[in-house]
Formats: sequence, structure tokens, C-alpha cells
Amino acid sequence: MNKTKGFIAALLFLFVFLAFYFFREKSPQPYQTNSGMIFGTLYNIKYQYKKDIQADIEAELKRFELSLSPFNSNSVIARINNNDPDIRADEWFTTVFNKSKEIYQLSDGYFDPTVSPLINAWGFGFEKSDSVTQELIDSLLVFVGMDKISLSPEGKAIKTDPRIKLDFSAIAKGYGCDVVGRYLEKRGIRNFMVEIGGEVVARGVNPSGNCWRLGIRVPKEGDAAGPIPWIEKIALCDAALATSGNYLNYRIKDGKKFAHTINPKDGKPIQRSLLSATVLSKDCMTADALATTFMVVGLEQAMELAESLPDVEAYFISASETDTTGYHITQTSGMSRHIVP
Repeated sequence: MNKTKGFIAALLFLFVFLAFYFFREKSPQPYQTNSGMIFGTLYNIKYQYKKDIQADIEAELKRFELSLSPFNSNSVIARINNNDPDIRADEWFTTVFNKSKEIYQLSDGYFDPTVSPLINAWGFGFEKSDSVTQELIDSLLVFVGMDKISLSPEGKAIKTDPRIKLDFSAIAKGYGCDVVGRYLEKRGIRNFMVEIGGEVVARGVNPSGNCWRLGIRVPKEGDAAGPIPWIEKIALCDAALATSGNYLNYRIKDGKKFAHTINPKDGKPIQRSLLSATVLSKDCMTADALATTFMVVGLEQAMELAESLPDVEAYFISASETDTTGYHITQTSGMSRHIVP
């Protein structure tokens, strides 16, 4: 009898243990939230996983930064800019370089990472200049153009002029989101949102079980961290979103406002009514590059280009003197499908 009772007790214990294990494994995993700095800007990452892996994510980001940050003298891009004969492009640099070439050709040269010397001259880059003259602009335009630099099969940068420098700031944050997203997927994580400096990749669902929600805000000057109302809310389901705008990043010199987006054709800050361009695409690298491209080419060309591209939607905000809000909205034909109340 005692043996029977012992056997039943053992079975009961085993049943309770297995039930506990089963329900623990089946219970929803928590959502982790991480934030920090990369490329001189903030990142925010939310993901559903059993534990916090911020240290691993940051290690991946630091490796990424060592490839593409022009602010780090040891990075691949900095050494290529400085014509280091021993440096070869790594996989991350090569991917961004090739995508930049693609968008450069697609945009008829309006997206051009070799515009870096002009960005620096106007005071928006990793180097600074206090005086910009037409003579200086003309001298810098001589070595601007993605058609003047290529990569050999071994990854060596081949320049027509050693003064050519690259700045992937208009595409690297978006690609960084893609890189982190792929890293999370390798860990088996299916529900996450990665945001770096306003560029976003989202997969799966948020903690409420819905598509991730993002906002397009009113183009208002002032403190970017302040409470600024949203114009629209976007449902992001297995997609990426990037925004480029000129209403926050500018300089005032001699009473004139200069936007940070430089036209590679004439070497000057763009002067257009377009205030911001938000682009939705499958990957954030493409969305990031196109958002900048659209700001450079202006609304009419941007709409034409966006409508011609598969898996791309765009939302444009332009300054308006007739609208009481002070701005006007234009969007591609399929963008409304992603807008939610």
C-alpha cells in the first residue's frame, strides 16, 4: 500500500512539474525595451524575448559603427576616405556602397554620398567650415560624384581623385535598423521594432498584438524632444519607415537659413517648399536613401519616382501659404492603406 501511495505521489509530482513546465513554455514571453546611442543619435529597440540582450545588440552596433562611422578614425569608411592603402571594404560597407550606387543611378545623381565635402563645407558634416564661397563650391564639385569611385572585387576603393570622400549618413541609420533586425531574427525573435534616429524597422506585432504604431508629426521648428502633435498614425507590419526633413536641421548665417540637405548638382542647400518626406519600404536602407532623395529632387519628381517603384509608398509635407495649417499633404496612391485612426 505504501508503495502504491509512493508511486501515486511520484506521478502527481511529475504531472505538476510537467504542467508547470508546459504552461511556462506556452505563456507569452515579455517584451524587452533597450535604448542607447549609435552614430551620434539615439536608438530604441523593443522585442519579445525571454531575456534582455542589450549587451549583445550593442556589441553588434559597435561592429557596425566600426564599419560605417566617419567619426571613428579606425572605421572602414574613415580609412577609405583617408586613402589607407591597406584597408578593404567589409560586407556592411560593400552593401551600403552598392545600394548607394543603385539609388544614385535611379535618381539621376541626386542621391550622392560623395557630396560629403560640400556637407562639411556648409557645416553639417563630420568636418566644419565657416566660410562658403562660389569658388569653394566649384572647387569641391570637381570631386563629387558616385561615378568617380568604385570597388574592386577584392574590396579596394578605386577613386578618380584621392580627395573623394564618402558620407553614408543618409542611408547608414536605415541600414543599421536592418542589421539589428536581422540579428534579432537570428536569435529567433519574431516580434520587434528597431528605431535608430527616427528610422524604423518593424516585424510581427506589438505587446497589444497589433501592428506597430508610428506617427508622422507636424513639421514644427523648435525642440525636437518637445510635445509635437501627430498628423497621421501609421500601422507598420513587417515593413520599414524612414523620414527626412529640413525644418529641424538647419543653420542660420548672415540672417539666412540654410537647410542641411545639399543638392549635389549645384553644391548648395536645397531651397524647396517640401518640408519632409516619409517613405515606407520593405527594408529601411532603401527607405532611408529614398527619403533623402525625395527631399533633394522636390515634390513633383519625388511623387513620380515613388509611384514608379514597387513596394514603396511615400507621404510628403510641403509648406503652404494658403492652407490655414501652414502645410499641405501629398501621398502616393497606396499610402492610405497604412494610415490608421
